[in-house]
Amino acid sequence: MQKRILGSDGLEVSAIGLGCMGMTRAYEPIPDRQAMIALIHTAVERGVTFFDTAEIYGGFKNEELVGEALAPVRDQVVIATKFGFNLDQATGANLGGVNSRPEHIRQVVEASLRRLRTDVIDLWYQHRVDPAVPIEEVAGAVKDIIQAGKVKHFGLSEASAETIRRAHAVQPVAAVQSEYSLWWRRPEEAVLPTLEELGIGFVPFSPLGKGFLTGAIDQNTTFDSADLRSRIPRFMEEERAANLALVDQLTRIGQQKGATPAQIALAWLLAQKPWIVPIPGTTQLSRFEENIGAAAINLTPEDLSQIEQAAAQIVIQGARYPDDLERMTNL
Repeated sequence: MQKRILGSDGLEVSAIGLGCMGMTRAYEPIPDRQAMIALIHTAVERGVTFFDTAEIYGGFKNEELVGEALAPVRDQVVIATKFGFNLDQATGANLGGVNSRPEHIRQVVEASLRRLRTDVIDLWYQHRVDPAVPIEEVAGAVKDIIQAGKVKHFGLSEASAETIRRAHAVQPVAAVQSEYSLWWRRPEEAVLPTLEELGIGFVPFSPLGKGFLTGAIDQNTTFDSADLRSRIPRFMEEERAANLALVDQLTRIGQQKGATPAQIALAWLLAQKPWIVPIPGTTQLSRFEENIGAAAINLTPEDLSQIEQAAAQIVIQGARYPDDLERMTNL
């Protein structure tokens, strides 16, 4: 597996990471825990060194799962987790809203360290910007925690270019995580140019459009009521039918390259900048193997032009999130 660098302090990770959220929440049915530990072990064996989790994923269960799975190889991997939601610290229940007060930050880092079975977090993101707490105070609190040796690198998630600049001025930001793919390209407007200027890495989540760009979802697909996609406007029946045009184009281009639509979508992301590291999530070994295969696909300038021309012909229908979730972003 190729390696890439996030940020100016040399945080080296595999070119494709593994998003672990779906192993404990969001996409029903929730898979078997031991099977997920085995999948993480396989990822390490195949050269993946970058694993993404968060305290809110499954009410602490995800951090516990990732911590258990990676404990035997802790010195070989980079663990990224997140803070910033208002959770019951005893049960993990979501109390609603965000919370990045400095005293809360100092409390939750200790809990994440315990769940992850480690003495230091490699990359610690503010999960969502807290409008009630100036980002300078958040960055300052994280700076103190980094100086105490409990965290190595600071990150932000779904933050605007202005917020990134303000945070970076207090504590250097190693990476920003936001949704980015061929069907959600807003980071290109202001965030990516800012990251390039400041020397900050970019970690796209949902690089396969929550599974849509794999080609496995069609007009007949149904979602469990507990599945996040059952609430997302662009997954509604009419919007989904229109958006399948993008998958059709990726499939056509993939056939020319001997690749799947998912591999083309990931290879396109990797080709955008050398400091972009997508973190596709999966709970299936076959999908994992497919995803990491994208790192070996070389898209020529002609290929990239063809993809851009195809994407330009399609207007994606439907919002990427329901209103309550979109309001929590800072883009």
